[in-house]
Amino acid sequence: MDRLRMQTKNMADEKFQVLSKLFPNALTESIKGYDEDGRAIIERAVDVDVLRQEIAYNVIEGEKERYQFTWPGKKNAMLLANVPITATLRPCREESVDFGHTENLYVEGDNLEVLKLLQETYLGRVKMIYIDPPYNTGNDFVYSDNFAESMDEYLIHSGQLDDEGNRLFQNTERNGRFHTDWLNMMYPRLKLAKNLLSEDGVIYISIDETEHDNLRKVCDEVFGADNFVVDIIWKRKRGRDNSARWFSRAHEYCLLYAKDKELFETGYLPLDEETKKAYKNPDNDPRGDYRMLGCWARGTQGGVRYDFTTKDGQYFPERLWLFSKENLSRLDAEDKLVIRGDNIYRKMFLFENKGKIPETLWDDVSNAANASDEIKKLFDGIVFDTPKPTPYIKRMLELSTKKDSVILDFFSGSATTANAVMTLNAEDGGSRKYILVQVPETTAGNSNAAKAGYTNICEIGKERIRRAAENIRKEYPDCRLDTGFRVLKLDSSNMKDVYYDPAQIRQQSLADAADNIKEDRTPEDLLFQVMLELGVFLSSRIEEKTIAGKKVFDVAEGHLMACFDNDVTEETVRAIARERPDYAVFRDSSMADDSVAANFEQIFAAYSPETVRKVL
Repeated sequence: MDRLRMQTKNMADEKFQVLSKLFPNALTESIKGYDEDGRAIIERAVDVDVLRQEIAYNVIEGEKERYQFTWPGKKNAMLLANVPITATLRPCREESVDFGHTENLYVEGDNLEVLKLLQETYLGRVKMIYIDPPYNTGNDFVYSDNFAESMDEYLIHSGQLDDEGNRLFQNTERNGRFHTDWLNMMYPRLKLAKNLLSEDGVIYISIDETEHDNLRKVCDEVFGADNFVVDIIWKRKRGRDNSARWFSRAHEYCLLYAKDKELFETGYLPLDEETKKAYKNPDNDPRGDYRMLGCWARGTQGGVRYDFTTKDGQYFPERLWLFSKENLSRLDAEDKLVIRGDNIYRKMFLFENKGKIPETLWDDVSNAANASDEIKKLFDGIVFDTPKPTPYIKRMLELSTKKDSVILDFFSGSATTANAVMTLNAEDGGSRKYILVQVPETTAGNSNAAKAGYTNICEIGKERIRRAAENIRKEYPDCRLDTGFRVLKLDSSNMKDVYYDPAQIRQQSLADAADNIKEDRTPEDLLFQVMLELGVFLSSRIEEKTIAGKKVFDVAEGHLMACFDNDVTEETVRAIARERPDYAVFRDSSMADDSVAANFEQIFAAYSPETVRKVL
């Protein structure tokens, strides 16, 4: 049986493998240095000269001038997205709602680490991402990009505190690091987010003017300038600020990028009642109400010049038409043309109207004050300072998702995205699923949130979902709606260091090394790390069975079966093999004796040879 890695992939290695398949002749080796015995340390390398010949393009090297967007720390930010980690996600049933049946996820932890953990399972599976990252206001970011460190620890190791714990500098606009810090925080997260998008997927990013231009440049690099869709202007303020020094800022931006713009199809907004009134049916057409639209081109509309004869023999001399001759003939054959004197009109039926094409100015989807009102109504007070309104996010969902789409928000804040997903599902009968990620940032001691008993933002987000779900169920009592969420928390690996570096056994007693799993971890903790490794949806249904006295997890109706108990007998192994799962996972030390271990492969070969067997 193969041993599970129990760590994320090294994405740089994967990219190198792709390159090696495309241009194997460009691969070579070079001497990195020498070890203590004077032996050369060989590392993989790419021969740029060969690569240049293969791709037939100029490869820019060194200090040659070129168009680029860069900042201090960019190279490290690029590397950060590729570095593998051994972290895991641990389930928390007590904070979840309907843990066993919901398909929604609420993940607590630094989103850089979480995005890495989601790469295997949700690669290319997310239809829409919405993020509202922290705006660059000069305040500290809580995203230190060093797992399990507090902000104070991060400041110390990065040289930003002196020996007495005093802050050496702040991330202020006068500081050269004002933009750099923000860009280094965002870049690796956007790189990882792109991987999760489906080929027709999109990402919406809220931003203000401080980093708008920089964000646009970063997204052009990550997603490709050709995949920029639109820059949405959201009217966030409902009043004028007469105390403003120059202008009263009433809007924010929302950048929209597609994974592949040619595959992305935007949705349409519903027709308003006033528009529907323009559709009539004076001739009692069985197809229903319609509008009459002209068929000839005017002014700058362009068109195609030809003469036309209807199926009834009416002749129209050469003129400029809006349609090709073939399309006009098709409309005629479908009885969709109306002749009035020298003019021809076509019938546009109400059922054919997809809706209104969205505009770039969004001033009809609520505002920041309304968003605060939402929070105040739910919590009987303002416990979150900068929420986005539910109608705003719901508009994005209406335009960019299908009824069964997966939506990701990895700066989830007050969990507006979950509220919007549940609301839209209730309205149109959809089954959209959300994945929310939020770092458990501590609430300020004198804040309304802290006074209300919420110690961190995650507690606010989870409670907001619970309360919003209750209101939605009351409003739509007959709707079958998933209002639950499965809570997962980022933590260090379930495995001891010796699992990743067996050489460490030299410094430990054999007794300590006999079990490579940390003492405080449960079988369900192990299961979720295995699910991450094998790419099994973290929302999958989990059934616990008892076979020959051993606990066996059945995930996604037999897709994965796992047993982490000790002293597993052939009876348990045989029963699992008979279920013919796609994957079967055991602990390396779980077999009752050498006989069971010796017969393990023969049992699976007899009952389920296609099952992939793994150990940890």
